[in-house]
Amino acid sequence: MMQHTESYRLIISGGGTGGHIFPAIAIAHEFRRRYPESEILFVGALGKMEMTRVPEAGYKIIGLWISGLQRSLTISNLLFPVKLLVSYFKAAQVVSRFRPHIVVGTGGFASGPIMLAAVNKAIPTLIQEQNSFAGLTNRKLASRVSKVCVAYEGMEKYFPASRIAVTGNPVRSNITEFSGDRIQAIKSFGLDPSKKTVLVVGGSLGARTLNECMVEALSKFESAGVQVIWQSGKRYYEEMSLKLKESGVGVVALVEFISSMDEAYAAADLVVSRAGAIAISELCVVGKPVILVPSPNVADDHQTKNALALVNRSAAVFISDREASKKLADVMLSLVNDENKKNEISSNIRLLGRPHATEDIVSEIEKLIKPVAA
Repeated sequence: MMQHTESYRLIISGGGTGGHIFPAIAIAHEFRRRYPESEILFVGALGKMEMTRVPEAGYKIIGLWISGLQRSLTISNLLFPVKLLVSYFKAAQVVSRFRPHIVVGTGGFASGPIMLAAVNKAIPTLIQEQNSFAGLTNRKLASRVSKVCVAYEGMEKYFPASRIAVTGNPVRSNITEFSGDRIQAIKSFGLDPSKKTVLVVGGSLGARTLNECMVEALSKFESAGVQVIWQSGKRYYEEMSLKLKESGVGVVALVEFISSMDEAYAAADLVVSRAGAIAISELCVVGKPVILVPSPNVADDHQTKNALALVNRSAAVFISDREASKKLADVMLSLVNDENKKNEISSNIRLLGRPHATEDIVSEIEKLIKPVAA
């Protein structure tokens, strides 16, 4: 896609978790690629991970004094109305000074004040909702923004139908472009290309349930001749390394964090994953058979809703976090050797993939800013 000489000012807000930050940065990269002369400013929440991740990606960020409501009565909850008011006035100042052509929100606490400030100044706004169950901030903004880009069909229950564009979620370019072969990918993890391989990922921080399931099943994998690429997460790596060493099992490549997910997907005959929106979007693009074990520790249980959106189309196998210790290992070993079932899941999940989601979202942004700038 060609580059343009126009210069636009774009504010992007999203954070709190990687699921909000990654899409925000992907959108910024694509917008900057099309409009290299444009100015892009991020707005995040003070103390949250976006305050370091965004500058690392090459963008300026301003932090607001904002946080979410806790489930129990805390001082933070008592301060919430004050934080909201202070953040709104700071956001209004940022909008007045920066004078953006558009403000884009990808969810998270900081999105609310900045999107509201933009709406109140009649500036075009676009929100990108990653999950099949819309987040609180995006639900509150739904009736006032110019456009809503979603990853799932049937989102009319949260947003006005006339403003919805089904674009999918941004997926890392190295995953959409990867064309490496399975044998080389497996060798890069020090494993045997002649054996069936399962990839187990519980997110960048890891997942206690998945890690404990792996420890319990190590001898089963060895007996079945199935090997595992296991991302434990930083939090659990030392503990899991010790348990793996004690087991003496040699069919496992244990890693703290997989930076080359493209190779990990290429190596895998089967994937076991949490059901975060971005992880699911990547799995749909690579088209691998998958067992989803949703995290129970997320707002509105949205990972279960994400997983069921695939299960209802025969595009994934579902195991609840509660049942994982009893069922996961046996289901993994059964499925990895069931070629017909794996092919069925692969075919169905691939139909849901949207490899050009980032480009489509930026095209929606263009539609909103062109009339304004003209």
